[in-house]
Amino acid sequence: MTYEMDLETATQLIEASQDKAEEIDVPQVIAVANSEGNLVAQHRMDGAWLASIKISRNKAYTAAALEMPTHALAEMSEPGEPLYGLQTTDESRMVIFGGGYPLERDGEIVGTIGASGGQVNQDMEVAQAGVEAFDELTD
Repeated sequence: MTYEMDLETATQLIEASQDKAEEIDVPQVIAVANSEGNLVAQHRMDGAWLASIKISRNKAYTAAALEMPTHALAEMSEPGEPLYGLQTTDESRMVIFGGGYPLERDGEIVGTIGASGGQVNQDMEVAQAGVEAFDELTD
């Protein structure tokens, strides 16, 4: 059976991520996309940066397009490394710092989540709360 990210699940992941953002007191924009990186739902918390709208969406897109967490791209895309310049490709949609994660079920990527609005470690923490919620929902 093939699972597809739906609005109900995406909303639950956003709620879990928002709870974490409120806990650490960092307003965030949280985006959930399907396995192809197409937006399913997005939420901008009060006070979250305007720039974080596109950044969170692009983190979710990058996690889908490259089938890996965005933080895994940081070292590979430094000057002199094999993926240097990656962030300038695909209409500059590739994000090479943390906060975007694939969502997997039965070994397949079925969606992605991206969070933006704080320091990279904070974005990762908020998005990871959504990953954990997804894992609980699909057990």
